[in-house]
Amino acid sequence: MDETKHRLLYNRYLGKRKTTECGLQMDQKSTTKLNPIWKSAIALQLVSLLLIAFCFTTNAVSQAVATDDAELLFVRRVQPLLNEKCMACHGNDESNIEGGLDLRSLATMQLGGDHEQPIVVMGKPDQSPLLLAIMRGDQDWQPMPPKEADQLTAEQIGWIRDWIVGGAPWPDRERIQVIAAEHAERWAAEDGFTVKTIGGLSPEWANRRYKPEGLWGYQPVRKPALQPSEQHPIDTLIGLRMPEGIEVAPAAGARTFIRRATFDLTGLPPQPEAIAAFEKAYALNEEAAVRELIDRLLKSPHYGERMGQHWLDVTRYADSSGFANDYERGNAWRYRDYVIRAFNGDKPYDQFIREQIAGDEIAPDDPEAIIATGFLRMGPWELTGMEVAKIARQRFLDDVTNSIGETFLAHSLQCARCHDHKFDPIPTHDYYAVQAVFATTQLCERSAAFLPSENTHGFEERRYLERMAAEYQATLSELDRLLLANAQKWFKEKGLDATKWNAAIEAVKQVDVNAKHKRKDYADVFSAVRNSLLTKGVPESDFPPKLVGFTTDQFGLERVARKGIERLKWQLDRYEPYALAVYSGRTVAMKSVTAPIRVPKNRLTDGELEESCIHIGGDPFAEGAQVEPGVLSALDFDHTAEIPNSIEGRRAAFAAWVANKDNPLTARAIVNRIWLWHFGDAIAGNPNNFGSTGKRPTHPELLDWLAANMVEQQWSFKALHRLIMTSKAYRRSSRHPNVGLLRTLDPAGTSYAVFKPRRLSAEELRDAMLAASGELNLAIGGIPCRPEINLEAALQPRQVMGTFASAWVPNPKPEQRNRRSIYALKLRGLSDPAMEVFNAPAPDFSCERRESSVVTPQVFAMFNGQATHTRALALAHRVLKETIDDTAAITKCFELVFGRAPKPDELSACLEHWHQCESTQPMPAVASVPPLEVRREAVEENTGEKFSFVETLYAYADYIPDLQPADVSARTRALADVCLALFNTNEFVYVY
Repeated sequence: MDETKHRLLYNRYLGKRKTTECGLQMDQKSTTKLNPIWKSAIALQLVSLLLIAFCFTTNAVSQAVATDDAELLFVRRVQPLLNEKCMACHGNDESNIEGGLDLRSLATMQLGGDHEQPIVVMGKPDQSPLLLAIMRGDQDWQPMPPKEADQLTAEQIGWIRDWIVGGAPWPDRERIQVIAAEHAERWAAEDGFTVKTIGGLSPEWANRRYKPEGLWGYQPVRKPALQPSEQHPIDTLIGLRMPEGIEVAPAAGARTFIRRATFDLTGLPPQPEAIAAFEKAYALNEEAAVRELIDRLLKSPHYGERMGQHWLDVTRYADSSGFANDYERGNAWRYRDYVIRAFNGDKPYDQFIREQIAGDEIAPDDPEAIIATGFLRMGPWELTGMEVAKIARQRFLDDVTNSIGETFLAHSLQCARCHDHKFDPIPTHDYYAVQAVFATTQLCERSAAFLPSENTHGFEERRYLERMAAEYQATLSELDRLLLANAQKWFKEKGLDATKWNAAIEAVKQVDVNAKHKRKDYADVFSAVRNSLLTKGVPESDFPPKLVGFTTDQFGLERVARKGIERLKWQLDRYEPYALAVYSGRTVAMKSVTAPIRVPKNRLTDGELEESCIHIGGDPFAEGAQVEPGVLSALDFDHTAEIPNSIEGRRAAFAAWVANKDNPLTARAIVNRIWLWHFGDAIAGNPNNFGSTGKRPTHPELLDWLAANMVEQQWSFKALHRLIMTSKAYRRSSRHPNVGLLRTLDPAGTSYAVFKPRRLSAEELRDAMLAASGELNLAIGGIPCRPEINLEAALQPRQVMGTFASAWVPNPKPEQRNRRSIYALKLRGLSDPAMEVFNAPAPDFSCERRESSVVTPQVFAMFNGQATHTRALALAHRVLKETIDDTAAITKCFELVFGRAPKPDELSACLEHWHQCESTQPMPAVASVPPLEVRREAVEENTGEKFSFVETLYAYADYIPDLQPADVSARTRALADVCLALFNTNEFVYVY
């Protein structure tokens, strides 16, 4: 390298300045000649400088690249994250910046707010307070965001860290727009797409992007085209996603299949005669036998009971209101029976939807349609005297809005009550638009004549309620007499003239005489006199105060009797032609409800016409922008859907939108439920949630094919059952030939290569034992029955609205209380422990799927529970009456419990156990006499002192117990021990 090149390179990298290097002084003008040694030294130095310069240049380029990446990261991730998680407190409201920390720009951010310390240290994330706060692990910095539910994910924290490492660039608005435009197409592909809605509360929400897989439920239902094949369409579609190498289980045997199908469609075990007939037909022609069996079961009246139980789980059916106002809803049973009739009659699902949402608007003169609207009343709420009317009204509107979403659209809408939905394209506006549909919907017990198909037997039991009412009235009459006497004492003590008071007493009594009846409500003489004087303008100080001179016990008895009579009004409604229903009308002002509500005469003119609006933060008193009745704007399948803003017709139009054949959520939601009811697992794992947080369909093609097919089949439930149950997937055995390989290739168990066993539900267990013992009353429909439940639970004190609810007293006759479990009185405040332990759901929330736990208390309930022992004794008694020898008796037990004959070793073991037990049977204890009354103790709210009263249990006076051990021989009791063991086997408790 010549001297000129050395000099040029030297000057280029070190600048045009004088430098001393290796003892040589020179500047760019120097022409000093260098000797060879110095030339070599300079050359080596220049090479080193070149390498150093190259490294510096490379680092500079790398830093530039990192800065560019960080800038992109800011636009793509960091700024949207700050807007979503932080700006509500740190920038959106300039007049109220939390902690003084303003995150609207890097400059304001670095001021540090109240801490006066930059919260970002460029290139040093571990020293940046911003990162330390969002990581929530540093004691010096408050965790951000404050709410645990809002904390950042590991990925989001990584974005902030990488941005700080890259120098925390914060480009201006113009630069942000340029970057966003340059990368819009690629980012859209990565992040998903926008969904057109009516718009959110913020522009950022309205422009958010959604992953396509999270919006699968919103896409139109497209029926996959299948090639002509002899294979069942369900099996073809399941085969599309069958893991390679899996061997499917063989077909289940005839006895296994009939038990599976019979429980699935009726909730009851097949009778031994039906099993024998099916096995014979199955051996001759398998396909024909299966089709004939399914058709027979679908025609059974018990099919509606089984499907009805599933539907009532979803709709939260109960016979009481819940919470502190757990009054019985006397006529809720008519909605339960409507559901059973709908399934038995194969009512098209779209009609089923429309009737439950708007039956009264569609067919106002049809009692069936009015009864159907009981669906809208299933929530655990009612207006009471202890709640602000506006709040109670809003609770109903919130409840019914979310219930409509979960039940029919597989969408929980309540997330949008306070803010735009965090995960799904449901803006707050849409939530309140759907709610506006029900703004003219009012609650009532509506006149609906009993239908010829309704079961009205058993109404004679109202006499027990009437006796209770008479007792309460007698108490009030006695207290009224005491009040009148106390009033005279009050006038004497005060030295006041009682003339007007006494005259008012005579006037009130004369009104009763002229009316030829005695007042029954607690507007008795004392209260009537006070009201009369008040209306005449007599000052309240001139006559005795309410409940004058009462003792603590008298205060308590007055409340118990008055509230008791009030509560009985709803219970007595059970026997009248009224339905738990709704009507369309203006909202009538009311402070409390003390009797069942009827439809007012002037429902369209009297009262307030509610104007719906967005309630900010879900607060019923914080009113935002007004909204009109509408639908979910993200579902644009029906461009003609318009909900009228008139008083009537809103629900009918909305119901038509829900039941529209093109609504992508509706058909998918119901076929997904039916699939779950047959297989124990839904295709889409959360039947109430088709949103982005719900489980994705394991077989989306199958789900869409079934949904499209149901619409083509005129929304027929029974056609869908036939389709599912004739598939090979449903008919497979629950025993797989290679369980180890199956678990390896299908760990989630979603291949349908084997049928999944299930435990009987709580109701099926009880009904199956009653069926085996011959005690089950198979009457369809009617008022609720009251089975035997644990006595301690039955008699526990249960407070309702400041007083006591009635104790649980079983029906007097065995045939009344031993009906199917779906007809049992379902109180929200008192669950049957035997049902609860086997996962019967509480009715406060929609149950999308029954859980099936295996816990120790179930053993105690089945092996030690009184109900199981009673059923075992009844089974033994039945079998001994129907057979002639011990072998036949054991065989009959097996046929009734398992649907098969015993194997030789089973027969010998049972005979041996029976005979051993017979020789050691102790004398049975005398059956306990049921209590005729129970004493209640409470604290009286007026005085704060304790008082007690006696509750009479009238129905126990006529009580006829089930078969008791003392009623039978030692031989029968010993056989009952064998029957008890059979009831506690997996073969009885599970369907395979």
